[in-house]
Amino acid sequence: MKKNTLVLGASLKPQRYSHIAIKRLRQHNHDVKAIGLRTGKVADVTIDTELMSYKNIDTVTLYLNPQRQTTYYDYIIGLHPERVIFNPGTENSEFYNLLKQNNIKYEVACTLVLLSTGQY
Repeated sequence: MKKNTLVLGASLKPQRYSHIAIKRLRQHNHDVKAIGLRTGKVADVTIDTELMSYKNIDTVTLYLNPQRQTTYYDYIIGLHPERVIFNPGTENSEFYNLLKQNNIKYEVACTLVLLSTGQY
């Protein structure tokens, strides 16, 4: 099943995991939105630099360290995603609690591993 995914912390640098994740998500035919520091394209996905009012986001996959995430708490909760994936290095117990309070599931996992094992 296709998942409408937001990659938060998207990078134009090919060696970054967020960049690789965008490409792999598209290879698996998921719809992808992306927000990063610089505008540009990865595969056929435009990286936005402003917080957009995306609709019907199933999954938010994080590539931001916990300190950088605090700015986005309200934004992510306001998107009402089904789940938030905390990729390695993004683990954040404070945010887990906020998500729980708002009935949003979260996973501490690697998007790339989930995709490669068919668990995404």
